[in-house]
Amino acid sequence: MEEKQFTPSVAYLGPEATFTHIATNFLFGSSGLSPQPTIPDCIEAVTAGIVAYAVVPLENALEGSVPLTIDYMSKGSELFINAEVSIPIEQHLMVNKKQIDFVNEIESVQSHPHALAQCHKYLIYNYRKVPLIQTTSTAAAAKYISENPDEKIAAIGNRLAAKKYDLHIVEENIHDFHFNHTRFVVLSLRKGNLENPNHSSLSKTTLMIKLPEDDRPGVLHQVLSVFSWRRLNLSKIESRPLKTGLGKYFFIIDVLESEEHPMMKGAMEELIALNCVVRSLGSYFTYEQKPSRP
Repeated sequence: MEEKQFTPSVAYLGPEATFTHIATNFLFGSSGLSPQPTIPDCIEAVTAGIVAYAVVPLENALEGSVPLTIDYMSKGSELFINAEVSIPIEQHLMVNKKQIDFVNEIESVQSHPHALAQCHKYLIYNYRKVPLIQTTSTAAAAKYISENPDEKIAAIGNRLAAKKYDLHIVEENIHDFHFNHTRFVVLSLRKGNLENPNHSSLSKTTLMIKLPEDDRPGVLHQVLSVFSWRRLNLSKIESRPLKTGLGKYFFIIDVLESEEHPMMKGAMEELIALNCVVRSLGSYFTYEQKPSRP
C-alpha cells in the first residue's frame, strides 16, 4: 500500500494573493495553507499548535523591519525560525473593472501601510488630494474593491491579487525604488532546517540578546567583539525596546553561520559569561524567489 504523503499545515497573512501567500506557496506549495487576518493571528496559530508553521514578513528593503513580527516573536512565544525566503515586491495600482472609465475620479487608494509607503512618490505626484486608506494586507484591499464595484476606489497590490480578484491593473510597478524585496520567515515550535531545493549554501542564525543589567560602559562593543575576533559575519544588528522603560533595549543579531559551528558555540558561551541573556531562534537556510512575469 502506497504511503500517504504528509502535507504540513501553514498559517500565513491572508487573504489569498498577499505577498506572504506568494512566499508561502513558493516554499510549501498550495496545499495545507491557512490564511489568517493578521500577523499575530499567524503567530498564535502556530504557538497553539493549530498549524505546523507560520510564514510572516520580517523585513522590507525599503521600509525596514516589521516591528509587529519582531515584538510577537520576542514576547511570550517560544518559536524558532526554520527558514527564510526573500521575494521581489512589485506594486501595481488596480481598480474594479467597472471603474476603468473613472480612473481619474478615484476617491481613495487602499492598501497595507507598507505598500502605501513604498509608493509614496507615485501617490504624491498622481493622487495628492486622494485619501489613503490602510488595510491589513494588500490582498485585503484588492478583495474589498472587488466586492464593492460601484465605489470609485483603487488598491495597491501584486499581480496575483489582480488575477485572483479579477481587477484591472491601471499602472504597473508604481513603487518608488526598483529593488524592493521582503524577507519572510517560517516559524515553528521546534528548531530545525526546512530543507527544500535551491536553498543557499550558507546557514544563518538569529540571536536575541539582552545586555547585562549593570549597563557598564562599552558592553555593546564587547558583545560585537565576541563575533569579530572569531570572524563571524553579522548580516544585521537591530535594537528593539524591551517595553520596560525608556532607554532599555534588546538586540537582534543575524549571524551568517550555523549555531553548531565551534566558533558559534564559543561565542554563545562568551556572551553568557558577559552576563548577557541570549536566546537563539535557530539556524536555518535562506531561499530567494527570482522576479518573473506570468
